[in-house]
Amino acid sequence: MLTHILEALRMTGIMAWSMLWALCLGFLISGVVEAVVSKEQLSKLLPDSSPKTILIASGLGAASSSCSYAATALARTLFRKGADFIAAIAFQFASTNLVVELSVLLAVMLGWQFTLAEFTGGPIMIGLIVVLLRITLKPALIEAARKQAQRGLEGKMEGHAAMDMSLHSGSFWQKLSSAKGITATSHYFWMDWYSLWPDIAGGLLISGCLAAWVPQTFWKGLFLVGHPLLAKFWGPLIGPMVAVLSFVCSVGNVPLAAVLWNGGISFGGVISFLFADLIILPILNIYRKYYGLKVAAVLFFTFYAAMSLASLCIEFLFAALHLIPAHGGASVMEEHISWNYTSILNIVFLAITALLLWLFLRTGGPEMMRMMDHAPDKNDETAHHHCH
Repeated sequence: MLTHILEALRMTGIMAWSMLWALCLGFLISGVVEAVVSKEQLSKLLPDSSPKTILIASGLGAASSSCSYAATALARTLFRKGADFIAAIAFQFASTNLVVELSVLLAVMLGWQFTLAEFTGGPIMIGLIVVLLRITLKPALIEAARKQAQRGLEGKMEGHAAMDMSLHSGSFWQKLSSAKGITATSHYFWMDWYSLWPDIAGGLLISGCLAAWVPQTFWKGLFLVGHPLLAKFWGPLIGPMVAVLSFVCSVGNVPLAAVLWNGGISFGGVISFLFADLIILPILNIYRKYYGLKVAAVLFFTFYAAMSLASLCIEFLFAALHLIPAHGGASVMEEHISWNYTSILNIVFLAITALLLWLFLRTGGPEMMRMMDHAPDKNDETAHHHCH
């Protein structure tokens, strides 16, 4: 038993080392974007669910990179402030599925094909969600959801969702190079780490245990590896269910996705698993609090259907273009840590991380971090928190 535990911890450590620099790079770029792109007035830009508005919602969501819990809280805030419900949901999905930290990590651990698939399938999934919600959400249900949302029941990471430390004047480079811009970047960088580290740690630990303990024969049976055509359809259906039961969301899903890929799940199955970070059980419970049980049930089934259909499209599209890589190539299965480009990049980004931590501690970062998991004042839910 001890040997098995040590092997699981060894695999966890290897995966953590392999993805460290990519996470730091992703959070750094995300922090830069959040520092120069304001959340102010977002609700006014999302008045309906027209194609133009959905495109705007998706673009703003991608620029407002968030953990799954903060994205869910921010979507509820936008809805309460007058945004169209479907447009707010599109924003929510874009802010977790079309973000830079996810793309960097996918490219490093699984390959560029998965990054391309994520950014190709994401808009397809959002489009399907919009269509399905228009069909299933009648005006009476949306009104019931609005009444429930106005009750202000607390979810998770609501303080993080309400924070806006971005600069509002000057060009991109003027904002970024200013003292306030650098400070805001350091705050967003460390707040992203704080909000996501439980999912990252959980994803790594679960992945390490699965990689060390679960035999390949189990995965091959579960994913119907012996039936190639059937597996293409089964993967996008089983992927979201694995995600729902794993309790892991956001970028924490990537190492587990690598284990599933090496285990034989289809290409589309990996993509559907990654898409499903917004239907894990804790977030489904938040939907119930935010919008009521009926609307939460509608969201679950429409989300599941859209994720599976979009991933199935990606499966056949990438197969036709010969873009699906061979199974077993994910870096999660490296045997040991060695001195290579990964080690060099980790040292470089650890130094950058230390510098940002020093700045974060000197400019009121810990005080702001304490606000992250508390709902903002109900009289001023969109209050901004500025850097010192």
